[in-house]
Order: sequence, then C-alpha cells, then structure tokens
Amino acid sequence: MKPSLPASPAALGPALAAAAVLFLALASHSRAQTVNDPVTQPKPAGGAIELEAVTVYGEAESDYYVQPVFPEAVEGTKIFAGKRATIIDLDALPKVQANNYRQALAQTPGLLFSEETTPLVSVGYRGLGEPHRFQFMQVLKDGIPIHADPFGYPEAYYTPPLDVVDRIEFIRGGGGLMYGSQPGGAFNYITYMPRRDKAFGFRTQNIFGTDNLFSSYTAADGTIGNLGYYGYFNHRSSDGFRNFNSDYRLDGGNVKLVYHFDDDTRLIFNVDMYEEEHGEPGGLTAAAFASTPEMTTKVHDRFELRRYVGSAELQHQIKPGTELSVKAWGGYYQRWSKRQRTSAVGLAQFGTVPDLASNTIENQEFYTLGLEPRIRHDWEAWGNEHTLAAGMQFYYNFSPRVDKRGATADANDGIITADSRRELFYGSLFLENKFTFGRLTITPGFRMEFINQNVHTRNFAPATGAFTGESSKSVFEPQPLFGLGIAYDLGHETSLYANVSQSYRTTIFTESIVAQPGTIATDADPSLTWSYELGLRGKPATWFTFDTSVFLIDMDNRFGINAGTLRSVGRSINYGWDGAFDIDLIGLADSLSGAEKPNRAGSLSLYGNLSLLQAELHGGPADGATPQYAPDYMLRTGLIYKYRDKVKVGFLGTFVADHNAQDGGTLQFDIPAYMTWDLTAEFKVHENFTVMAGLNNVFDESYYARVRNDGIDPAYGRNFYVGGSVTF
Repeated sequence: MKPSLPASPAALGPALAAAAVLFLALASHSRAQTVNDPVTQPKPAGGAIELEAVTVYGEAESDYYVQPVFPEAVEGTKIFAGKRATIIDLDALPKVQANNYRQALAQTPGLLFSEETTPLVSVGYRGLGEPHRFQFMQVLKDGIPIHADPFGYPEAYYTPPLDVVDRIEFIRGGGGLMYGSQPGGAFNYITYMPRRDKAFGFRTQNIFGTDNLFSSYTAADGTIGNLGYYGYFNHRSSDGFRNFNSDYRLDGGNVKLVYHFDDDTRLIFNVDMYEEEHGEPGGLTAAAFASTPEMTTKVHDRFELRRYVGSAELQHQIKPGTELSVKAWGGYYQRWSKRQRTSAVGLAQFGTVPDLASNTIENQEFYTLGLEPRIRHDWEAWGNEHTLAAGMQFYYNFSPRVDKRGATADANDGIITADSRRELFYGSLFLENKFTFGRLTITPGFRMEFINQNVHTRNFAPATGAFTGESSKSVFEPQPLFGLGIAYDLGHETSLYANVSQSYRTTIFTESIVAQPGTIATDADPSLTWSYELGLRGKPATWFTFDTSVFLIDMDNRFGINAGTLRSVGRSINYGWDGAFDIDLIGLADSLSGAEKPNRAGSLSLYGNLSLLQAELHGGPADGATPQYAPDYMLRTGLIYKYRDKVKVGFLGTFVADHNAQDGGTLQFDIPAYMTWDLTAEFKVHENFTVMAGLNNVFDESYYARVRNDGIDPAYGRNFYVGGSVTF
C-alpha cells in the first residue's frame, strides 16, 4: 500500500510556511557566523577587489572533492550572472551506478526523470513536453551538442557514462541561450580532464547486481611533459527485469588528449566511440501492470545505436581578461530498430500483443559537422569592470532515413517503403554583456538563429516495392531571441537574481516534414517561449546552501496529437515555485557549539527540494486541459553522510504527484503518484580499494513513470548491486 501523499499544492501550505521560517532562521543565524564576506571587505580605489589570478585547468578524477553548487558569474568564455544555473556534482553522492538519474538528480528541483525499461535516458522540465530523450532541452557534452540532430531530430539517445562526468551544468529555461534555443534550457556534461600531478593513474570499477547486471568502468590518465591523456572503456549489460526481451548491452570508450603549449594555451582532442543494443519488451495495460508488471508484450522488437564523434578545442588566453575558445567536431550517429506490426490502430494498440507476421524496420543515419568560436573580454567603464561574451555556431547534418517492411515478425531486412534524404543547415550569432554597478549586475543577451531544413522522400508500395511517388519540402526559419539577467549581491554569499528570456523550438522532421505514421501534420509553426524567473540563492555558511525561485513559462504553439492530427494544441502557461536546501547537521552542531575543530565526525547533509507546478493549455482543441508530464509537485529529500574520503552513505527519496502522459489527459495515460527510496554506500577500506553497494527502491514500490502509445512502461522494483574499485 502506498504511503499517503498530498493531493495538491494547497495541502503543502503548512509545510511551505514552516520551510520558509526555517530558511529565514538559518539565514539569519548563518549571517551572524560569517566573517569572510568579500563584498564587505575594504576595497581599493575604484571599488574593485584585487585578487591573485588563478588558472583552472579542470579537476582530475576524485571521489571526495565537491564543487560549489552555483557557478561563478563568469567562467571561461561563459557568463552565468543573472541566470538560474546549478552545478550537479556527482561527487556529492556515493558513486551513481548504472546511470541511475533518479539518484543523479536527487538534489536538483524541476527535472522530471521518466524512468523506463531500456538503458536510454528521458528527462523533462517543468511540464514543457514529453521527456523522451531530453527532446525539449539542449544537451551537450563539454559544450558540444549530442542530440542526433539538435533541430530536426532532437533526441539524445546517447548520454555519457556518469562515471566519467566531473559535473553537470544545468542552465534553466531561456537562460540557456548561451548554448542554444530549446525552452527547457541547457544540460551540459563536463567530463574529467587528465590529472596533472603524475604521469600515470589508473582506476577500474566493477559492479554486479540484480538480473545479471554487470557494469565495468576502467580509466587511465596522467600528464607527461606538456601532454595530458585520459582514456576509458565502459561496459554495462543486464537481462532486465521483464520476462523476455528486456536485455541490454552497451560498450563505450573515449580518448582525450590535452596539449599545453604554455599556461595560456592548450589544445584538446577527443574521440568518442559508443555502441548499444537493447530489447523493447513493450507496453502494458493498467490491468496487466497491476497483475504482472514484469510481463513482456513484444518479444521481437529490438533497438541498436552506434555513435562515433571526434572533436578538437583550442583554448587561449589572449591576455588577462580576454579568452578565446574554438570548437570543431564531426561524427557519425546511427539509430536502427525493428518492431513487429499489429492490426490494432490508435489507442486500440495500447498494451496489446502484436498479431501480424511482419514488422517495420527503421534505419536513420546522421553525419554531422560543427564549428563554434567563442570569445570573452573584460572591459572597464564607469568605475567598474564589465564582461562581453560572444560567439557563433555553424552546424551541418545530413541524415538519410530508410523504412522497410519485413516479411516475418523478426526480420532484419525487407522491402523499402520510404527513402528520405534530410539536411539541416544551421547558423547562429550570439552575444551578451555583463554590466557591473557595484553589487548589481545586468546582463542583456541576444541570439540570432538561422535554420534551414530540407527533405526529399520517395515512397514505395509495402507489398511489391513499386515506386508510388515522391515529395520535397524546405523550411527556412530565421529567429531572433532576447534575454535579460539581473543579479544583486546581498553579501554573505547570498544574491537575488531575475531572468527573462525567449527560447525557440523549431518544427522537427516528424512535425513539419515527415508526419508520424497514421497521423496528419498541420499548423506546423515553431514554438516560441518566454521564461520568467525571480529567485534568491546563497551559501551564507559552510553548512547551509539554498536556492528558491518563482517562475512562469509561456509557450505559444505547443504541439500534440488530437483526433489523429498533429497540430498546435494551444498555448501552454506553466508557473510555480521551487526551492532547494542542504543543511550539514554536524556542521550546524559544530557552529552552535563553537567547536574549534569542525567536521571531526564528517558531515551529515539533510537535503530537500520541492517543485510546485500549475500548468494549463489555452486555446486549441485541448483548451483548459493540463499539459503532459506536468505533476503538481515533485519532492526529493534524504540524508547523505560523508566522512573525509573514507565513507559516503546516501538515503535518497523521490515523491512525484499524479500526472498524465498526454496533453489533455486521456485516462489510459494517467500516471499515479509514487514514492521511492534508494540506499547507496561506498567505503574506502584501503588507500587503493573502495567497496560499493546499494539497494534501489528499498520498499519495493510498484509504480510507473512513463506511458507511451503502446502502453505503460513499468519502473524497476527493488534491486541491488555490489562491487568495488581499485585506484592507484
């Protein structure tokens, strides 16, 4: 039986009031304890603080060092001032295993992890659209887009293994204009750099778990002279928890070379290789899920992915305060699937077993080239120092797609039914300037996008392969975007921030050019979004961090399927509040007692974050309805204990309210409220050896967080893992 949860945000009122009082009390006390406040220190003439210049080359792999939650106002060629930006540092948790994003996002409000049977990842943001493959967010690895096609096919089938991720930069909503135009903001994986303290370091980690889970990560890195290197190989496989066809296997590797010409210039080369295959065991009806959630409805459906990408980046400090970075990348991406056909159509196929002795085979390939130069320059005027950041991005993607009809339920080849040749030409110019006036910064930004999509499709009869016709379409979309960020330093490492920004989602191939099977595309205009955010954040004491804001997102021309037609379902207005805090209870006790040697017993962090969301569609066929994947609340809370670099233990809870997987709320697509807890731990038993273990979904909650047209995709029940790592 599920524990009772609040039915609506109104029921959380007393808890929110108590939380607000707690925030104020803690902030008041912590300010009294804080003595090192740069803003209040004596300043030289002109109001500036003279600090020793520090060049940061990146963090070598570490299990202990935890980075600041909030990025600096300016980092490298990027400006974060006046934006809701968060650093997700996985070192704050016991090592996250098997890319468990429920744990990785434990301390980050507003992100909805849509759990699924496959090893692929789906994350949504504040009810903006279906979370499937991050499609409403800009997803990058070291600043380079990793969607198959960021505009025509914005689905991130590949994500890097979390073992190699130093941190994740999450810039919310329109504040992500520095990277792109998607309304959900930017999710940027920053991977480890080679260590510089020795010529060779090595780590291997091996994990075993439920359903024959085996996960292995092996890495070597170091610096010899001016050359640094980092290489890893990652393997993960499992039989999955469904009865049949839920197995998966993935293998990936990377080589990173960093050549330091001098302290001001370095060149970074990267080569990524990744292959993955998994079964698709099919969706369930509500009745089937209630009786046998591990049931398989599709025994022949398979999916395969290959990705090979190379990149180079030049980073150069022209002079103090002026930096240049130039990225270039290119690669190949292949998505292949086969799926058995069914005679049922529309909602009738929901949770059914395919009954036709034939299948559809889809092969999509993506050949990509990209170039992005950026520059940042500090300049002085009106007694203050200001910062300009500007750049360009050019992107080309050629993506042929071939659809076939197989003659058997498990065929790997067949008769061509459609042959498409798709091209994307993209260019953008962007700039922003941080104006500083004492404690106040004002950062206006501008991005100009030019997107050209072309497609030519030939169609063939499924029974004979005879040519039946062809069509061509070209779409050119120039789009200016504007943003404004404001921040005010209140002292004691606390600041107010406000941001208003536009964002833009171009019509993708399946909306404007190649309609989904069985649907008709119409009203295919791009979506334009305004995002507003006002918040307060800070770390007023070493033991207390908080971030809280109110927001409103206005998305015009939102797409959905209504009566078999893909069309605009109206304007989506999403607004709410979210807040996050982290209190080190041991640090608080030390502070209250005036202990001379704090943290003698380590740290015990009580964390919590809550998102309250109200969302409604206005106009269109679903006027007044609630958009898909927009729960009224999401609450994450738990405890994390750390003792130096010896021990980490986390007890992490996730609570999500009722919501629906379709715009308009079709009953079959209801997702009931759920809660789940994870217990994870790692212990360094020797300088070179660490053991790890975890129990996921401790109380064996039976739930699901994802529903698609073929039915309910059940979430994993209670499962465990054990393993260890050797490092030297």
